[in-house]
Amino acid sequence: MEKVIIVRYSEIHLKGNNRGFFERALFVNMEKSLGGIKHEIRRSSGRYLIENFDESQTDDIVESLKKVFGIHSLSVGLKVKSDMDEIFAAAKSVCSTEGTFKVETHRADKTFALNSMQISAEIGGRLLSQFKNIKVDVHNPQFTLSIDVRENGTTLVFNKSVKGAGGMPVGTSGRGLLLISGGIDSPVAGHMIAKRGMAVECIHFHSYPYTNLQARDKVIELAKVLSQYTCGTKLHVISVTAIQEEIHKKCNGEFMVTLLRRFMMRIAEKIAKKVDAQCIITGESLGQVASQTIEGITSSNSVIESLPVLRPLCGFDKDEIIERSRAMGAFEISIQPYEDCCTVFLPKHPAIHPNIEEILKEEEKLDVEGLVNFALSTEETLKI
Repeated sequence: MEKVIIVRYSEIHLKGNNRGFFERALFVNMEKSLGGIKHEIRRSSGRYLIENFDESQTDDIVESLKKVFGIHSLSVGLKVKSDMDEIFAAAKSVCSTEGTFKVETHRADKTFALNSMQISAEIGGRLLSQFKNIKVDVHNPQFTLSIDVRENGTTLVFNKSVKGAGGMPVGTSGRGLLLISGGIDSPVAGHMIAKRGMAVECIHFHSYPYTNLQARDKVIELAKVLSQYTCGTKLHVISVTAIQEEIHKKCNGEFMVTLLRRFMMRIAEKIAKKVDAQCIITGESLGQVASQTIEGITSSNSVIESLPVLRPLCGFDKDEIIERSRAMGAFEISIQPYEDCCTVFLPKHPAIHPNIEEILKEEEKLDVEGLVNFALSTEETLKI
């Protein structure tokens, strides 16, 4: 018998004639996730089998695959020949030695001598004879032993499933550019949009020397966490120090955040077009801070020329965002006390409902195109 990992995909089965495209994307993403681990992946009738791996790396493989979008569930099991004695030997290996249980059988091979109910009854009876501290409960068992008789003369035997990440394989829904800060929200926004199949690159704005290099390192660490779900990413790092200094020097301070956000969106759109991204993604949640009122969002959006702006967190409250941040493994990094550029020159009373006409008058005091081009010249791209 051979230890294998059974991978079942999520929404792909709904894709009809396009299913092959999504299956290939999932295969590629699993291979990326398992880079550096010896293994083989085989597709088998609506699922994948991970085979020929070192059993000591089983947990590592499962943990990596749990972060691959498109996977519904995983099971560590045994593959044997479709022979009742071999199936029983595998069942005995994975069966709990006490408690209530039931046996569920799926028989894809209709030429096998016994049908599904007969296989379950036979194996269940043998297990009852083998283990004295177990008994059958088909309605509310403490564990379920599953038997899957395949068409190729092999049978899979397993006793539990691990929930996968769900969603669609990354890369099947285009590419987006995520504005990532050192906070809690933006990594969660990237995670949520990647779950819908979008490949994600990141852009980060810094204000060195007003912000320190630890703030930059914090964002790199967050991008690394996100990259575990996006099969890698790139991080475009841009300095907005000169922009903030000019705003601070020439403009009404209460509009600092609004004006800066407008510059960020202009720069993000130019980077997005350069990397063939089809949209911009932000971690904004309606009403959470001063720049995220509907007036602030409208002001930011108005400088975008052609790309859509996706805000996956728009209707979420902070507790919901924190819960997702914890689940994806980003929260403890996000709360490290290193400031990002939005806190530099922060006014005591930022404009909550900025008037677009006032904003345009303030921008007339600035060389907008020159400042954007200078910021673009500071770009540093990191492969994560």
